[in-house]
Amino acid sequence: MVKKEKESDLYSKIVKILIGSFLYSIAINAFIIPHKLLSGGVAGIALILQYISSIPSGYWVFIINIPVFIIGYKLVNKEFVFLSFIGMMSMSLFLVLTKDIVGFLKLDDIVLSTLMGAVLSGVGMGLIFKEGASQGGTDIVAIILRRRNGTKMSTLYFALNGIIAMLGIFITNLQLTLYTVVLMYIKSVVIDKVLNSFNKKKILIIITSKEEEVSKVIINKIGRGTTFLYGEGAYTGVKRKIIYCVVGENELNKVKKLIEEIDETALISVSEAVDVQGNGFLKSAV
Repeated sequence: MVKKEKESDLYSKIVKILIGSFLYSIAINAFIIPHKLLSGGVAGIALILQYISSIPSGYWVFIINIPVFIIGYKLVNKEFVFLSFIGMMSMSLFLVLTKDIVGFLKLDDIVLSTLMGAVLSGVGMGLIFKEGASQGGTDIVAIILRRRNGTKMSTLYFALNGIIAMLGIFITNLQLTLYTVVLMYIKSVVIDKVLNSFNKKKILIIITSKEEEVSKVIINKIGRGTTFLYGEGAYTGVKRKIIYCVVGENELNKVKKLIEEIDETALISVSEAVDVQGNGFLKSAV
């Protein structure tokens, strides 16, 4: 049973990686290449080589990634390397298969193309990163750094690919390079949104005179653990238990209603949780 669940989860990840690679390839061929913009990572290097040699970027992606995966195999786990290999191969394949899609989706407006290319490629990369994979190259470097120091994936992506964007000055011109920088920044924001959209968490600080009842209803009806913090009112001097708990964003309204049913005067403070790991919460894939 456990084996079947693992296989099902693996198949689900592969499907999502394929979808992400397909969206990314459309963004490259329909919106980025027609205006000689660049992308990040190995795809960006592949585009530079395509502009120079006229050989499709999909082939360059495969060639460049061979040594990267040999190195990456020694530094990260086997599942990550396997899924990233699928991500790299599917991206190479889809880049070749969709190279003529520009005939159907080309936009003459470079600003609109920059926005569409950034959003579509950002969603595609976000889906791939969300499943614990990458497209190889600088993506692997970014994920290794994230696992070691906890920096946001979007920040690492934007920083590592700044050099590639600057190389665009020698291939195109300053104006197109600046459009590329804008594209990369928007893409990094979209990646971050996609990575966080499926698992947003909220921190609740609850002050109530019925702390035992409120705590039990959160545990029993929401299935989230609670912790008592001990505080004292600065004005009243009254000592009481303060409830601390973390819930999913989709559970927030239900928690509020349950608390109001017990104590209408309860003070509820809600704040965003940047990252939560542990019992009941999914571990970040990257």
